[in-house]
Amino acid sequence: MEETFVPAVDLPDEAPGGRRGAAWWFAFRERDLLVTSDEDGAIALPLVGDPAEIGVVAVRHQFLGTMGGRACWSAELPADVDAPVGMAFEGLRALHARLPDAAYAVAGRAAQIVEWDRTHQFCGRCGVPTERVPGERAKRCPTCGLTSYPRLSPAVIVLIRREGEAGPEVLLVRGQHFAAGFYGLVAGFVEPGESLEEAVRREVAEEVGIELTDVCYFGSQPWPYPHALMVGFTAVHASGDLRLDPREIADAAWFTPDRFPQIPPPPSIARHLIDAFVAKHETSTPSRP
Repeated sequence: MEETFVPAVDLPDEAPGGRRGAAWWFAFRERDLLVTSDEDGAIALPLVGDPAEIGVVAVRHQFLGTMGGRACWSAELPADVDAPVGMAFEGLRALHARLPDAAYAVAGRAAQIVEWDRTHQFCGRCGVPTERVPGERAKRCPTCGLTSYPRLSPAVIVLIRREGEAGPEVLLVRGQHFAAGFYGLVAGFVEPGESLEEAVRREVAEEVGIELTDVCYFGSQPWPYPHALMVGFTAVHASGDLRLDPREIADAAWFTPDRFPQIPPPPSIARHLIDAFVAKHETSTPSRP
């Protein structure tokens, strides 16, 4: 599969792999993606003209664009559908290292569009069934005119560092719902009226009780679980001792890279932040999860 994806809303009449040929299908049963596998365990996407060809009937589907010269479609499947022979449903997190990067990125896009389409079948103002808007990724109410676009929920995540007695340290936290021994970074959703930097300072103050300085943008990552955008920051501990919110945080501590606990895997922006910290300080590589 070529690694070139061209997003689009409307399918051109002569699109390669469009209505007349096989296309890549990103078909979801709830949040699990339908994939194929061979005897060696290699993972790929279904390449068919329509899911019905393999015995799967979509509840609804959406055109995404083209990749490698073929049309790409997302599809919502019934919640009780079984995977066809030679196929399986798997979560996106488990597929990151097993699908090509371009395909995985489109899968994340597809998951968000499927969820948006599923939850916007009716007008949120008057309850009338919505209609697709030609040329736009939008649903419009034919009665009151309310137009709904796919929405993202921005969230912030921050790597906090300080200079400890043993050298540079990073603050790692274990959320109340994390697996035993697993630690990550402070994160949370942005509230109405906040800037991203304000959200970083508020979340840190609420969850671990410290103040920050040098809050700097690091990067962002689509996070389709189901429709977040994670915006990463770095910051420096300015003042205060750790004071945990027990409703959110089970434990938090300062760690040097040579004694990290289990940390997020490479697909996550949390891991990108941690790896960048390690590389900058030329210390040992974080322990792998």
